[in-house]
Amino acid sequence: MQLNTWTPFYASLAPAGFYVAARLGFYAPEEEINSFPQAWVDHYTVMGLAVQDPFMRWVYQNEGTVRWSELDLPDPAGVQQAYIEHNLRYGCLVSVLDALSGAPTRSFGIFARNDREFKTSELAKLQQSLRGAKPGIDDKPVLTEAQIEALRLLSNGKRFKEIAHELNISESAVKARLRAAMTNIGAKTATQATSKAARLGLL
Repeated sequence: MQLNTWTPFYASLAPAGFYVAARLGFYAPEEEINSFPQAWVDHYTVMGLAVQDPFMRWVYQNEGTVRWSELDLPDPAGVQQAYIEHNLRYGCLVSVLDALSGAPTRSFGIFARNDREFKTSELAKLQQSLRGAKPGIDDKPVLTEAQIEALRLLSNGKRFKEIAHELNISESAVKARLRAAMTNIGAKTATQATSKAARLGLL
């Protein structure tokens, strides 16, 4: 199931905003949704809070669910207070590890409300949704052999110039193949496209 099919559900439970990353492998998630207010996204980005965010530490180091108010983690940069100051007062974290289908991946979500704590039943529903945010057979994209070839070489650490030389095509042709693959597979970057293609057994 594609992650974006869950967007209305997430918005109903986390009206103040949410960030969800699905099937994060070594580097980048295959899919992600960010509905946090732009003012918070800009502040978070400019201040480089991701590397100091205790919420991010928790989702990478744990499985399950937790309310923000239940966390007792070091936060020297005051990131949790910054959430509150941007009207993201109540929230929860959900992290799910899938280690059974090939390379292990992690899906996680940061969900916020400004009116009340999340109910236990809502935490369970959010966790179940992330367990279901996996690509199904019907979701497998169609890539051409040329696109697969370019993605495979990229996944092996080859640079555009090296890929062009190996395939005997121009660098612009390599970039065109990768852009087409990104579109077909629903990825924002070539790295995401490579990760998703490998996950789906296309490489």
